[in-house]
Amino acid sequence: MRYLPYLLELALLVYCLIDCIQTDSALVRNLPKPLWILLIVVVPIVGAIAWLVAGRPERSARTRHVPWPSTATAGFPEYERPRPVAPDDDPEFLASVRRSDDKHERMLRDWEADLRARERRFDDTPPDADADRDHPDAPPARP
Repeated sequence: MRYLPYLLELALLVYCLIDCIQTDSALVRNLPKPLWILLIVVVPIVGAIAWLVAGRPERSARTRHVPWPSTATAGFPEYERPRPVAPDDDPEFLASVRRSDDKHERMLRDWEADLRARERRFDDTPPDADADRDHPDAPPARP
C-alpha cells in the first residue's frame, strides 16, 4: 500500500513520456517537444500534469483518432488501396482461364487428329517396305 503513490507516479511519467514522444512536433502546444520531454522527466508529477493540460494537442487536432468502425479513412493509406479480388471472384482471371482451357482443348484435338493420321498411314504401309527401309544395308528406294 505504501508503494502505490510511487507506482502511480511512475505510470503517469511513462504514459506522458510516451504520449509526448509519439506526438507530432507540429501539434505540440506552448513549448518545443524536447523541452516537454525534459520537463516530464525532470519534474515527474508537475511536468506530466502540465503536459496533459498545456502541452498535449487538443483532441480535435489529433489526426490519429478515427472512430471505429468508420467510413473515414484519412490518414490510413492501407485502407485506401484497392483490395485484391479472390481469383474465383475476378471475371478477368476466369476469362483468361477459359481462354487457356479452350486453347489447350484445340491443341489436344489437333494432336489427336495428327496421331490418328499417322496411325492410318502406318496401318496402310506394307510390312516388308518398312523393314527394307529401316535396314542399314538396304539399297535406296527406286523412283
